[in-house]
Amino acid sequence: MAHSHSSQNPVMEQQRVVIPNKHGQKLVGLLHETGSKEIVILCHGFRSTKADRTMVTLAAALEKEGITAFRFDFAGNGESEGSFEFGNYLREADDLHSVIRHFFEANRVVSAIVGHSKGGGVVLVYASKYDDINTVVNVSGRYDLKKGIEERFGKDFMERIEDGYVDIKNKEGSVEFRVTKESLMDRLNLDMHETCLKIPKECRVLTVHGSADETIPVEDAFELAKIIPNHKLHVIEGANHNYTKHQTELASAIVDYLKAALQRDQ
Repeated sequence: MAHSHSSQNPVMEQQRVVIPNKHGQKLVGLLHETGSKEIVILCHGFRSTKADRTMVTLAAALEKEGITAFRFDFAGNGESEGSFEFGNYLREADDLHSVIRHFFEANRVVSAIVGHSKGGGVVLVYASKYDDINTVVNVSGRYDLKKGIEERFGKDFMERIEDGYVDIKNKEGSVEFRVTKESLMDRLNLDMHETCLKIPKECRVLTVHGSADETIPVEDAFELAKIIPNHKLHVIEGANHNYTKHQTELASAIVDYLKAALQRDQ
């Protein structure tokens, strides 16, 4: 098995890889190369990047087991080209498709896709839309995309956006990003219930969620568990949304699941 030689294969070099998406924008990622034929692709969350602590932790944990990992920035985030847009789940699923196709064409096997927070939603959307990945890990993804808007942007947000857009400012008063009415509707019109029902039963899905998640309640994970055909739920007691004190537990849960999946696929 490709990942059985990890003891002789300590940390390898991280390689910067640039992959064009279908709009011609360059997506930038880091490949944690171990020499395994299989690759696990890691997807960051909202207003985040490939340098997010959880992305780095998971890449290192996979690398330690001899499994190559690739963490990248979606368009409009981090080092990748494009302007940041709110919503955008379907477009980010297409970005992910460009990345997966790149590695397929390089004769690698993308054995799993893993997403945290919004990235968790993106990998579920991907599994419902494309039929080329057998193993998906959703870390703290949201079930009800109508929730979380007022909590993040304020109670009057829906009224304010009637003008066409709202600029979201930081504490210093400078604009961090813009939410357009169109991008908000893009999110509100994405029905995760219907989406998850379209995930083929051959595709195995692990959902990991913290019981003390303050951003997306753990109840969302229970809802996903009811509807995804081939699903396993792993709740980490006491963990918050970013697994601040539970990075090791999170990495272990995911790596164990992925190693078992790889063995079944041999």
